[in-house]
Order: sequence, then C-alpha cells, then structure tokens
Amino acid sequence: MATRRSARLLSQTELKPLVPLAPPAANPRGRKRGTESRPSSTGPVTPPPKLSKAAGLLAADGIEKPKAAAVSRIADPRATNAPLVSPMTARVLSSRPLVDISPSKAASVTTTTDNILEQACQHLIQADERMQPLVDKFQCKMFSPEGLAEKIDPFQCLASGIIGQQVSGAAAASIEKKFVALFEDEGASGFPQPSLVSACSLERLRSAGLSQRKAEYIQGLAEKFCSGELSAQMLVDAPYDELLEKLIAVRGLGRWSVEMFAMFGLKRMDVFATGDLGIQRGMAAFVGRDIAKLKAKGGKWKYMSEADMIEISNKFAPYRSLFMWYMWRAENVDTSVLEDQVSPETRPPLPKVVEKWA
Repeated sequence: MATRRSARLLSQTELKPLVPLAPPAANPRGRKRGTESRPSSTGPVTPPPKLSKAAGLLAADGIEKPKAAAVSRIADPRATNAPLVSPMTARVLSSRPLVDISPSKAASVTTTTDNILEQACQHLIQADERMQPLVDKFQCKMFSPEGLAEKIDPFQCLASGIIGQQVSGAAAASIEKKFVALFEDEGASGFPQPSLVSACSLERLRSAGLSQRKAEYIQGLAEKFCSGELSAQMLVDAPYDELLEKLIAVRGLGRWSVEMFAMFGLKRMDVFATGDLGIQRGMAAFVGRDIAKLKAKGGKWKYMSEADMIEISNKFAPYRSLFMWYMWRAENVDTSVLEDQVSPETRPPLPKVVEKWA
C-alpha cells in the first residue's frame, strides 16, 4: 500500500467523536441538588445530535460538548475499549463496569479504564527508556478514563470518514451538515440510522454535495449494518485481524482508514500503521536518524523501511497505538537521541482527533 502523508490524510479522514448528552440545566434557586435522574452508562440512549474528524468524528454547531462521565470498566489493550452505540438500536455496548462485578471478582481485575493508560506508559518506558522524555512531556488524554468514556456510533464514525476523504475540513463539515439535514423530515434526530440511508436514493444523497462514488460508499456501508454483516457487537467482540478484514472489504474503506478507526474510534491500543508517513518520520527521529538528509533521499520508505518499523514497534505491543501517538510527537521533543529536528514549516501537523486529546 502506498505510503500516505499524515498532514493531508489525517486532516481529511479523522474519525469524529460523538457528542455526549447535554448536561442538565442549572438548579433553580431553592431546589435541592442531586434530585435529577442520570442516564445509565450502559443502557439505551438516544443517538446524539451530531459528530465531527481517523482517525475524526463533527459536533453539532453551537452545542457544547460536556465531558462524559468516567465509569471504571474492565479494559483490554487488545480489545475495543470505547463504549459503542449500536447504529440500529441506540443500545450502548461496553465492557463490564466494576460496580456490576462481585467484590471478589473485581479484586482480581488488574486492568481497568482507570489505570490502562498508566500501565501502557510504564510498558513503553520499560521497553525503551528513550520513551521517558515523550511520556513526561505529553499526556495522551485519548486513553484516559475520560477519553475511554466517550460513546462512539461506528456507522456515524465511518460514514463521516468517507465524507471527509479528499476534501478540506470545512467542506467535509458543510457536506455532513447537509447530509444530516436530508433525513430531518423522516424523524431523524441527528445522524441518520443506516436503515434510512440504505433506503435513500443515490440522487438524493448526492444533493448533499457527495460525489457519486461517495454516495455509493456510504449507502453500501449502511447496507452492511442493516444486514448485520457489520454491527457494534462485532466491533466489540472481533479479534483485530478479523475486524480489519471485514472493514477493509467495505468499499470506500482502505487499510489506513480502518487502522485509524480502530485506534481513535474503537480505542484499541495495539494498532500499528506502517503506511503513515508521519509515523515513519517520527520513528526515524526517535532512533536518531538525520531526517533532513533522509527527506532528500526520496522513495516510499525514505525515512525507515517497513521491516524496520515493524521490528522496532513489536517490543511496544500490546500498546502500539500509544507508541504511534507518541511518534507523531517525536520530533517535538529535545532529547539526546533527537538532535536533528525538523523545522515547524516542514513538520506535518498532527491529526485533529489527536489534537483534541493534546
């Protein structure tokens, strides 16, 4: 697969995180606090009004995004750690909260959404002490308890990624807004369900500004969810290789897009994308290579070969997603092994979904 440039693609196809439900209104004077009912973190929810851009998913205009409540749940670096909203039923699927487990079994749980980021950082440093400056300087909030509490609608996430391909962020936001508006008369509150998109004509989908091909891609994606070939349950349960195979088989989703979705959308922590130029550059800087000279070399793997990338990253498993997150920042850290820095003018920007957790 051709090496991709992070600065362009990540700004085009980031997965867009869902907007949590709006917070309750402020208490009127004199009313007792604590009397409002709160929605369950694992029960059915109404689909949120809109997404925003991976791994990148748009929020509704003018709607403030409050932080999701962080409920301690069982976590697994090789599994989906994000709570997923079923596109067909609005049911939320997630790993079991510790409060739902008997005290004796809960005591044996060693990895939770509260501590998995800390465990991951410790693992990276133990695997290579050169990670210490990066871990000390940058905090990855994406895998924090708050980040892992964000509810993700996988259909909305993937469809938004397709909308954002090969267009600017502003254009993608405008098209998505028109796309959502197409279904307002059909009772859709926010991003439409797959059944509505599947039944919509391609001509009508194109009226939102989609190209013929993108309209076909999104309708095909919707049909996959309607048929059950894709589902939130599958995305929670499937091993990573199976997940890649099923999603790459969907027209409009390439390997890189699926890898970014798995990392930023599903919050899987052992994803590694060799086809990302920014990761290749960051890893070259991390091991002390002269980036300026390598840039003039040319070629698909001018900064580092694919074999070298895989060999270096393997020791960071099962937390290679976090390793990649730090490699996007490797050229910004002044350490003894990162003496040759790339100028800000030539350094590719980090994806917006990464900046969201900066």
